[in-house]
Amino acid sequence: MIEVRSYEALALHPRDRLDKLVVRLLRDAGEPASRATVQRWIDHGCVLVDGAPLRASASVPVGSRVEVRPEAPEPTTALPDASIELRVVHEDAHLIIVDKPAGLVVHPGRGHAAGTLVNGLLGRGGFERAAADERDPAGHLRPGIVHRLDKDTSGLIVVAKDGPTREALKALFARHAIDREYVALVVGAAEDATWSTLHSRHPTDRLRFTTNATTGKRAVTHVRVLERLGAATLVACTLETGRTHQIRVHLAERGKTPVLGDSLYGRPPRDADLRAVAVELGRQALHARTLGFVHPATGEAVRWEAPMPPDMVQALERLRALAPIPAPDPRRTRGATRSST
Repeated sequence: MIEVRSYEALALHPRDRLDKLVVRLLRDAGEPASRATVQRWIDHGCVLVDGAPLRASASVPVGSRVEVRPEAPEPTTALPDASIELRVVHEDAHLIIVDKPAGLVVHPGRGHAAGTLVNGLLGRGGFERAAADERDPAGHLRPGIVHRLDKDTSGLIVVAKDGPTREALKALFARHAIDREYVALVVGAAEDATWSTLHSRHPTDRLRFTTNATTGKRAVTHVRVLERLGAATLVACTLETGRTHQIRVHLAERGKTPVLGDSLYGRPPRDADLRAVAVELGRQALHARTLGFVHPATGEAVRWEAPMPPDMVQALERLRALAPIPAPDPRRTRGATRSST
C-alpha cells in the first residue's frame, strides 16, 4: 500500500502554484520528485488540498493541508538487449558509471529505436528500477539518463538507478557541481583559453548549435593545451556548463580549431596527412576522460577517469609521427655547450 504524505503549506513555501509547492515540500522532506512527475500525480488525483483535488496551477492558502500519494513511475518502453557490450567502470545500488564507446547512442530516439546504451543497461539486469525522466516528451525512453554524450563521442557517463538519485544528480548538473574533463584532437594550433558565450540552436541549420547568438543559455569551456602535434593539437576541455555540442562549437567557432573528424562543425583538413588520420579515425576525436561529483547517497566525493580508447590513441600516435621535430632552443644549446667545456 502506498503511504500518503501529509504536509502543511507555510508562508515560506511557494504557494502561487500547487505543483511548485509540492515539489518544494517533497524536496524539504528528502524525497525529491520532478515537477513533471508531480503534475502527473495532480492530474491523476493523487494530490489533495484540504481533502479536495486542485489543478496544478491553483494557488494554495497558508495553513492548507496538502496530502500526496506518490504513484509508481511509468515504466520505460525501451526493450532490454543483453547483446550490447558495456564497459562498466562503477556500479552501486544508486547509480552506474559506463565508459561509452564511440558509435553507441545513449537512448532510443528518432532513427535509433534500439541498440542504445539504455537498451544495454536494461539487458544486463539490476537496472529495472530506473524511472523515466518525464520532463522529456519521450522520457519513457530515457530511464535514469541525466546527461548525454554524442553518438560519436566516447567516455564516461553516469546513469541513475532510482528516482531520488536521478533528481539529486540533476541538481548537481544544474548547479554546475560536476567535474567533467574531455580530451580532444583538434585541427590547427590551439591555445589555452576560456570561452564564455551564449549558446543556442543555429538559425538555419537545426542540427547545429552556435555561439553567434544574441539570445540563448550561457556556456563556459576552459581549454588547456596538452601537446602540440604539428598541424594538430591535443587539448583538455573542462566544462562549467553542459550545453549540447558545447565543446565542439566552442573549439570550432571561438578557437578556430575544430575537433578532428567533426563533420558537423569542421571541414576536411587541408593537410593531406591530417586528412588521412581523420578518415581513418572515422569520428570526432573527442573523449570524456574525467567525471567527478559528490555521491548523492553517501556524500562521498567520487571521481573516475577513462583512458583514451584505442582509435584515438592510434590517431594520436600517427600525429606524433607526422609532427616535425621542434627546433632546439638556442638558450638551452648555449647552456649545454658551456657546461661541457
